[in-house]
Amino acid sequence: MILVADSGSSKTDWLLTVPNSTETKQFRTAGLNPYFLSEKEIFKILQDQGAEMAAYANDIAEIYFFGAGCSSPDRHEIVSNAISQLFPKSYISVDSDLLGCAYATCGHEKGLCCVLGTGSNISFFDGENIHEGKHGLGFVLGDEGGGSWFGKALITDFLYGKMPDDICKQFAEAYQLDKEIVIKKVYQTASANSYLASFTRFLSKIRSSEYGQSLLRAGLLEFVDTNIKSYPQYHNYKCHFVGSIAFVFADELKAVCKEQGVHVGKIIQQPIHDLLGFILSRE
Repeated sequence: MILVADSGSSKTDWLLTVPNSTETKQFRTAGLNPYFLSEKEIFKILQDQGAEMAAYANDIAEIYFFGAGCSSPDRHEIVSNAISQLFPKSYISVDSDLLGCAYATCGHEKGLCCVLGTGSNISFFDGENIHEGKHGLGFVLGDEGGGSWFGKALITDFLYGKMPDDICKQFAEAYQLDKEIVIKKVYQTASANSYLASFTRFLSKIRSSEYGQSLLRAGLLEFVDTNIKSYPQYHNYKCHFVGSIAFVFADELKAVCKEQGVHVGKIIQQPIHDLLGFILSRE
């Protein structure tokens, strides 16, 4: 049996093959980003939320994990060590979510691969390997167009009194926030990026308003300008997108890309099925 995982900062999708069948078993746990979680914390999440998967531990021969924050060998090791405690008999491979994005969208073709979920990132895929650039700076310094960027924009507009009155009233009723609550959540608790990204549910509700459209355009345009246009030959390749923000706000994303001369390829919310298909094609 082969187990494949696609992990962002908010959630991890797992897909397990079933022997002699085209069927698969799907599981979900919290996000396992090694930039925000220690080996011990990742194992605790797997232990608490991965009991169904653990039941197959003796039968799983290979595990392929693609995750946010897994861009360096030391981060690979954190995740690999945690997974191996639950699956001691399995071969374990850990790579970045960008490589998973490339496998799921480009396959073996060249292209730009973008992640627009809780955070944001981009890489160039040459058909075999990804070439990471200078992006992926996280929610404090980057994540342009990602959920945390939009959440931060919504909260600061609310606290600074920049929201239109009717939308401000809706936001206040929905979340009952004040400065002290926000500061504690953002600066004093773990997974602040996921907390900020959670406010994109509100953005989805007000997307048809002038304010919502303006905010969406600003965030997506910043992603295009800062990330995609940093590749001088971006107009020569298809640009693929993976993640909930890209999928939910696909219409706005396509409009901004068309205006900026970006050739949109696939837009996938959950790449896990395409990712498993690619892994199996190599077997």
